[in-house]
Amino acid sequence: MVIVDFQRCGYCGGCVSLCPVGAIELVETRPVIDQTCMDCGLCLGACPLGALSLEGQEAERGRQGLALRRRYDVVVVGAGPAGSTAARRAAELGLSVLLLEKRQEIGSPVRCAEGVGHELLAPFIEPDERWISATVDKAQFTVMSGDKVETKRAEGGRGYVLERRVFDRVLAEKAVEAGAQLAVKTAARGLLIEDGVVRGVIVGGQSGVEVEASVVIGADGVESRVGMWAGLDTTLPQKDAMACAQFLLAGIDIDPTCCYYYISQELAPGGYAWVFPKGAGKANVGLGVQADMAARPALDYLTRFIEGQPHLAQGSPVTLVVGGVPVALPPARLVTDGCLLIGDAARQVDPLTGGGITNAMTAGQYAAEAAARAIEAGDTSAAKLAEYEERWAATLGRKMARNYRLKERFGPARRASRDFVRIFAVAAAGA
Repeated sequence: MVIVDFQRCGYCGGCVSLCPVGAIELVETRPVIDQTCMDCGLCLGACPLGALSLEGQEAERGRQGLALRRRYDVVVVGAGPAGSTAARRAAELGLSVLLLEKRQEIGSPVRCAEGVGHELLAPFIEPDERWISATVDKAQFTVMSGDKVETKRAEGGRGYVLERRVFDRVLAEKAVEAGAQLAVKTAARGLLIEDGVVRGVIVGGQSGVEVEASVVIGADGVESRVGMWAGLDTTLPQKDAMACAQFLLAGIDIDPTCCYYYISQELAPGGYAWVFPKGAGKANVGLGVQADMAARPALDYLTRFIEGQPHLAQGSPVTLVVGGVPVALPPARLVTDGCLLIGDAARQVDPLTGGGITNAMTAGQYAAEAAARAIEAGDTSAAKLAEYEERWAATLGRKMARNYRLKERFGPARRASRDFVRIFAVAAAGA
């Protein structure tokens, strides 16, 4: 029987075409091999990543990607906006940096509504039409409670709906330009820990390669394993988790300069729905449902929402995005000896809106600067790295803590109130 190493597999499907009995099928993005496999081995040579082997025969594992050094000042796990910003800033400060990305393509799959404000983004990168799908200067808020529908529209300010597949890649490229080494299709499988101190990461497949580092920065998303490996409690309470689903709809008629928000306990319990323009006749249409209030999957709620909006129902979905969004307070600790957490891994998302792109970039910059000071001082203890935690808490963290209190004060049953809509509108304007 042929065995698939999913850590190495690139989901290209080349093996499928070589099988003489049709025993291999590419299901979604994973090859599945059924019992009709004859162990002929014809597919093995077609795999460009060496992910296939015969059962009982360990495959020859060559180098995966570019050669890694044995040691770096900083290893960043995850090449999203948080990780790439941290890697870029650390490299700018003269540190040797390794940026790891477990996927083979940075920015994919997208798990984001892609909206961001100009004022928050501009300090990090100059807006570029290559990764901007729409420029918006209006927002419309619709509250639906039973048969009552109330809509308010606001104008002013400037924001963007991004093309995250391009945006994330550009951020990673800028990290490389600053001097960081990037390794894609290279996952962290664990941490090197000595006497309770994080000393590096283990990357690669079953055998693993040890890479030492003075500081490890975990930017590995809502599903972060770095925090768990480091002994930090990143467990997310169910009430602070949003289950989200989003279509990119084509063939719809909306104002391409306006973002639309829909608040309804029936429509999206504990959350809201959004329509963010992505160019002429296209939009990200999605919603988030509070996990402990979901009577059905988020995708079902989304489908019902679209069916109830004639101007959206006429469209066709061309992509489907799903994911979980933390709308929580950060963990009690964001640092430990030799390790920091940033971005979704650190729950640094706005609890009211679920927006987190520029929050993550800010945290990445703070973490890199704290790591640089710690390395220069020869002290990467949790006490020294806590400078990052304290800086976050005193700046954006203060705002996020306030918004979490507001989220708790205005529970789902009160989200249709004018007071909450006003608060939500202010938070959304600063996404």
